[in-house]
Amino acid sequence: MLLNLEIRNFVIVDQLELDFADGFGALTGETGAGKSILVDALSLVLGERSDSTLVRTGCDKAEIYARFSLRGSSTARQWLESEEMLDVATPDELLLRRIIDANGRGSRSWINGVSANLSQVRAVSEHLLDIHGQHAHQSLLRADAQRELLDDHAGLSSLASEVATGWRRWREADKALQTAAQCQKATEDERQQLEWQVRELETLAFDTNEWAEIESEQKRLAHAASLIEGCHFALDSLAESEVAVSRQIDAVASCLTGLAEFDEELTGPGRIVLSIQAELSEAISSLRRYSERVELDPQRQVEVEARIAAVENCARKYRLNPTDLPQQLQAWRDRLALLEAGTDLKALTERVEKLHTAYQRQAEQLSVARQKAAADLSTDVSKIMQQLALGNGHLEIVLHRLPEGNAQGLEQIEFLVSGLSATAAKPLVRVASGGELSRISLAIQVVTSRSAQVPTLVFDEVDVGIGGGVAEIVGRLLHELGQERQILCVTHLPQVAARANWQWLVSKQNTGDATRSTVQVLDDNQRIAEIARMLGGVETTDLSKQHASEMLGFA
Repeated sequence: MLLNLEIRNFVIVDQLELDFADGFGALTGETGAGKSILVDALSLVLGERSDSTLVRTGCDKAEIYARFSLRGSSTARQWLESEEMLDVATPDELLLRRIIDANGRGSRSWINGVSANLSQVRAVSEHLLDIHGQHAHQSLLRADAQRELLDDHAGLSSLASEVATGWRRWREADKALQTAAQCQKATEDERQQLEWQVRELETLAFDTNEWAEIESEQKRLAHAASLIEGCHFALDSLAESEVAVSRQIDAVASCLTGLAEFDEELTGPGRIVLSIQAELSEAISSLRRYSERVELDPQRQVEVEARIAAVENCARKYRLNPTDLPQQLQAWRDRLALLEAGTDLKALTERVEKLHTAYQRQAEQLSVARQKAAADLSTDVSKIMQQLALGNGHLEIVLHRLPEGNAQGLEQIEFLVSGLSATAAKPLVRVASGGELSRISLAIQVVTSRSAQVPTLVFDEVDVGIGGGVAEIVGRLLHELGQERQILCVTHLPQVAARANWQWLVSKQNTGDATRSTVQVLDDNQRIAEIARMLGGVETTDLSKQHASEMLGFA
């Protein structure tokens, strides 16, 4: 349930902090005092879109905080855990925060101190609170709103979403089949071209590792004569001529070794020369092994250069680097596989039939559930309608079968109303009286609220257009709902406010150039005065106070 709401610099509210109780609470006050501003603030902190005009004049930002208890909402707790937003320090509470900038840079939201987007805020809010606005009857005139209301009330939203997904997959597959049939000639031409290109590169049998190796081998073969000549020169200079370096190093090493016996300072240089002697010996051995291996091979050189030319010609043909050829081959193979699957009209036809069958199965399941839910909702709403002075008014939810179905299922849903006149049942959109339409909407909201899973319900002047005995019934219905969950109702009817468990008075004050809205928690005597005002207008009398006291049950 909603525990606390804090508002700062929002419209005509400078700063306001409200602690909510359970049961049924009423918000009353003069027209224009700002009762619905509180509901608007709640809507915004729950994820509604905002704009900078909502920031109080002269302020740089508006802030809204809402704190909820999670003890009656296990689904909200599960959502927070899945999003890693549950506050382990206070796991039984949830804090929502919204800041709206006055400079037009938008707004920011937080869930338990974690930055969140509006989609996340709306997702968790669905488990916390429902707001029924005074214009709800207007949305009920739309066919899609009627369908969504029925599905939500019956818990069929998830199945309806699956049906929509099934429809979309079936239609996409059917479109692919039609496209494949129409473009079969062009697809076949592309497939043949790809087959030829793939065969060409597969015949080339080239990979990037080979390219590095063959380039290195080509350099070696092209310079084989220079390599042999240079190797012989090095061996001659180092080991095989009369003045070879190795002989001179040997002589120096022998000299220093003998002299070190007379002066130890020569031991160090002698060791260095011995190290050079060893390194030189290893180099001479390596050169001899290399000279025995390297040889002129004109035939191999021709083969290697021909291979390089073939790879470069193929790469040039397709405007690629040689090293990109293997990747291009794989891309052509993938495209060819896709085309071959796409041109398999038999396989595509089988897929269409399979997806259509799956859609029909799910849609039929949804239809059966909707039929039962429509009958139950019609009965329950009709009972409330008759309590709201609608005579023999009866709501009938009709499911018109669609031959092919659509993304919403196999039927079109329409709310019909009968019993309000001598005429037969007619669509809700054609109900002549605005008052009748408002009461029908209220009946629907009361019934659907009873089945809602959220612990808090807000009714914003849904009792517009009614009065007298009907208003007393509305108050009783809301009071009964308050026995099961937290109810907050913005109302101008004393009969409704009198049935509340607690009552707040919203008023507007002018201080100089500024206007501010305040909220006062009413005690018993203040409630009598406020109910009397609602009954009698500006001036209250002893009679109106006595009447108010009787309505509140204080007499």
